Amino acid sequence: MTTALIRQKLYEYIRIADEKKVKAIFTMVEGEIGDYEWSKDKEFLAELDRRSADYKSGKVKGIPWEEAKLKIMASSKSKKK
Repeated sequence: MTTALIRQKLYEYIRIADEKKVKAIFTMVEGEIGDYEWSKDKEFLAELDRRSADYKSGKVKGIPWEEAKLKIMASSKSKKK
């Protein structure tokens, strides 16, 4: 199984796992999880700036929230089958 697939399976599991299991998983890895401060991450901020500029210039067209929500819900339902 690839690392990408393992990550996806863990993500999906954590989203639906009961509180006790989520806390147990967190306890196992909390020492490795740093206090990430996105506002100090220069690469992340540069990416946000690039994407914002692309949107403002019309290079990238956004989609309405309702449309995005429908796509997300449809994708979620198809993965549960």
